[in-house]
Amino acid sequence: MSASRRSGATDELGPDEPERESSGGSGRESPGGSGRESPAGSDLLAALLDGMDAALCALDADGVVTHWNREAERVLGWTAAEAVGRRGFAGWAVRGADAAEVEARLMSAMGAPGRQVHEFALLTKDGGRVLVRTQSAAVRGPDGKPAGVYCAFSEVHAQIDLERSIALSEALLEDASWGVVLVDADLRPAVVNPHAARALGTGRGSVLGRPLGELLSQGVEELESALTHVLAEGTPPAPADIWVSVREPEGERRRCWRCGFVRLSSPLAEEPVPLGVGWLFQDVTESRQGEQEASLLRFRGQQLHRAARAAAECEDPAEAMTVHLDFALAGFADHALIDRVADRGADGTADEGESAGRVRLVRIAATPSGAPGPSRLAGRAGLPVRYREGHPALRCVERAGSVRADAGAVPAEEARVWAVSRQWPADAAHALCTVLRSRGRTLGAVTFLRGPGRSAFERSDTMYAEDVAARIAMALDLGGVTGRPE
Repeated sequence: MSASRRSGATDELGPDEPERESSGGSGRESPGGSGRESPAGSDLLAALLDGMDAALCALDADGVVTHWNREAERVLGWTAAEAVGRRGFAGWAVRGADAAEVEARLMSAMGAPGRQVHEFALLTKDGGRVLVRTQSAAVRGPDGKPAGVYCAFSEVHAQIDLERSIALSEALLEDASWGVVLVDADLRPAVVNPHAARALGTGRGSVLGRPLGELLSQGVEELESALTHVLAEGTPPAPADIWVSVREPEGERRRCWRCGFVRLSSPLAEEPVPLGVGWLFQDVTESRQGEQEASLLRFRGQQLHRAARAAAECEDPAEAMTVHLDFALAGFADHALIDRVADRGADGTADEGESAGRVRLVRIAATPSGAPGPSRLAGRAGLPVRYREGHPALRCVERAGSVRADAGAVPAEEARVWAVSRQWPADAAHALCTVLRSRGRTLGAVTFLRGPGRSAFERSDTMYAEDVAARIAMALDLGGVTGRPE
């Protein structure tokens, strides 16, 4: 229960006792001249005092307690009726040996500017001791002279917890080595720390209030979905990896962020009211790429091993050749073609016509261009494929190395024309041609094709394709040596 005692106003909240005139001359008459504070004003003051989160007491110029709110009662156990009207704290809220020093330090606020902070050991009603941190300041009367002091206090451990929370917030938003973004309920950044601003490729001020779609070109849907889920359902139990593309003046930058989310709710509301989401993230692109590359290498090594075991059981070298091709396609390409050099003699060497003119290639195996299925042998008629001059497969054979080709960022119809003109399936957008060589001779080329929904072939893909081509070339050469049909 709150209590207030003022000069010139009857104490309606404290014990029934005669009014005391404050030496500070703080008395004032009510507008009606009755000398009593209006009930509405008294109720308002009581509600304000009781609604405070901090314990509060006030003393007049003589050191008599005039105010005591509910939080003070909770901390020390003394009710307002027991506290209001006492002179000083000696014998009830402070040990007698400490009373003089405590009261002197509190009352010194009457002559000091601003607020003073002290720490005292106060007594609880049951005889225990509580270390509190106080903020005291002078209360001035109508004439501007000090009429008393007010003292707001809280348990030191609670104050330390508050200070730690504030210090943690400031450290996260200034010095953290990972990105911290406070996102409002509209999914727009409200506070961004320096690390996050650098990761987003812009300044701290320019990020605020902007939609995430203006900062990220890819991954924004997944990120916004995660933020919406946190606002609705609460903090997820574990962090998540989100791949994004950051828009920068130099172009887009693909990154992987390890993201954690916490829902922010107002501590002042009776029911949790979402204020937004705290989004913490760390760039883990290098480690994730390393893990992906290691996993890919393991998978491709296993595929090569399985293909070798399966090909070893094939009586026909041509069948072994398609086995290697089918195993290589898994996770690597959508289509594959095998072309052999045309017009070879029994010993595998080119004739004079081939030496004098350009290389001609005959299609001997290909994967189905429609529904998926195993590779099929072809080219029994020995008719050369109508490759134009400069075709990637011809260049691959001529230079005895690998050649990559790409349709580029063009409309779908143009990409279709690009593929068909090169005698490839219409849905091809990326190509990798690798030479087939065995016993120091060029036997042909194998072409791997990817659709427009996949990435272009890279250097690591070329190395894997060359491993597969070496095995296909051995099977192709073996078919020529044993005299079996290709």
